[in-house]
Amino acid sequence: MNLLPPIQNDRIISRLPQCFRREAALHRRENFNDKVKTACQEQPSGRLAYKISKVIVVGDLAVGKTCLINRFCKDVFDRNYNATLGVDFEIENFQVLGVPFTLQLWDTSGQERYKCIASSYYRGAQVVIVAFDVNDIGSFSHVRQWLEESLEDNDVAAIQLFLVGTKKDLSSPAQYSQMERDALKLAREIGAEYWAVSSLTGENVNEFFSRVASLGFENSILAELEEKGSATQMGEVPISSHLLYIPSKKEKKCSCCQ
Repeated sequence: MNLLPPIQNDRIISRLPQCFRREAALHRRENFNDKVKTACQEQPSGRLAYKISKVIVVGDLAVGKTCLINRFCKDVFDRNYNATLGVDFEIENFQVLGVPFTLQLWDTSGQERYKCIASSYYRGAQVVIVAFDVNDIGSFSHVRQWLEESLEDNDVAAIQLFLVGTKKDLSSPAQYSQMERDALKLAREIGAEYWAVSSLTGENVNEFFSRVASLGFENSILAELEEKGSATQMGEVPISSHLLYIPSKKEKKCSCCQ
């Protein structure tokens, strides 16, 4: 019996989605790592191997973190902006190379008074997305600060970083061109992959999260293969779950930092 929820067609990934700009990509391979493909192909038939990656999205207030997540998860864009209180989260299920895979997307508040709450949810992240508004140089200048805070309680070597410029639809070609040059330079300096998106139009949103899911999945499999040793066969030791704490509905939005 298949206990998994049905997977949308655009969440089924059999080939590595390509990067937005080759100048700032985590890697430029055309497909998944050969070790990862082999490991997934050698799973015993009918045996499910769940993988979960925790993704935190950080950045200044009003850069569009919630809109980005809602566009991807619900395919909606809400013009009536409400600031996130503390943290919120969404869960998206994928199938990557035939293996069930889940992204936990943690939407954190950019308000100073909620930082003490949001920062407590940074721990245990496998992916960090730092968002900034391509039309707001102030939000761009705060990227390093957000990155430093999000990595404070995490294993820096194990984290995958993404730098995302939002609200691309509001930027003129000339404005965006200059911002992209600066963003690409910063992405290379901090070891992040750069993307530019529009939550209003949906431009690059699905492509971006497909890339996040694929690289997150690949990284988790490679880490587990290294942990178990190159001699371990997937048929003998199935890919294990990375179980993460999921708060109850009452805990989803925190407002204790008044």
